[in-house]
Amino acid sequence: MIKIGDTLVSLDVIECYFCCNLDDCKGACCIEGDAGAPITEDEEQAIKEALPAVIEQLPKEAVEVIKKQGVSYVDEEGDLVTSIIGNKDCVFCTYDKKGICLCALEIGYNSGKCTFKKPVSCHLYPIRLTEYPTFTAVNYDERKICRGAVKLGREKGIRVYQFLEGPLVRHFGNEWYEELKLVAEEYFRQKGENV
Repeated sequence: MIKIGDTLVSLDVIECYFCCNLDDCKGACCIEGDAGAPITEDEEQAIKEALPAVIEQLPKEAVEVIKKQGVSYVDEEGDLVTSIIGNKDCVFCTYDKKGICLCALEIGYNSGKCTFKKPVSCHLYPIRLTEYPTFTAVNYDERKICRGAVKLGREKGIRVYQFLEGPLVRHFGNEWYEELKLVAEEYFRQKGENV
């Protein structure tokens, strides 16, 4: 583990290779699982504000779920999460012509229709954060659905923390990320490896 400020970062975050390969996984991280994406109350409000700008992109089933229960719910573990369709798709899933699952919120943000990109938990994936009373654990969530991303990351020489620079800066700030980068460079130098 690496200590940066009030976070403990798993070595997997700097050691493991990763680069999303949507052609391989088809966006499975937005579909697979037993609950929606974890969100904060502030994110819930931001999603509600973004909804009018993206609702036309959503499938009919998603709109029905949102009308019935809203953009979020509290799951079995007591966490606030995005609503889902039939215990599967996040309500903000939309599909392109190749069958790749994309985030309607991110599409809306990228096209300038809304100011909220997507929940931090989605933006940081495959990193998962766990909050403790005195620190935040920053862990790499290795899953079979991301095998193609691991392979592509290895081919391109991109590590998890490098691939997720933007989301990590968004959540922790540039100073935190620069410290992580320096620690990673020193770690690999001591191992006699290139970053």
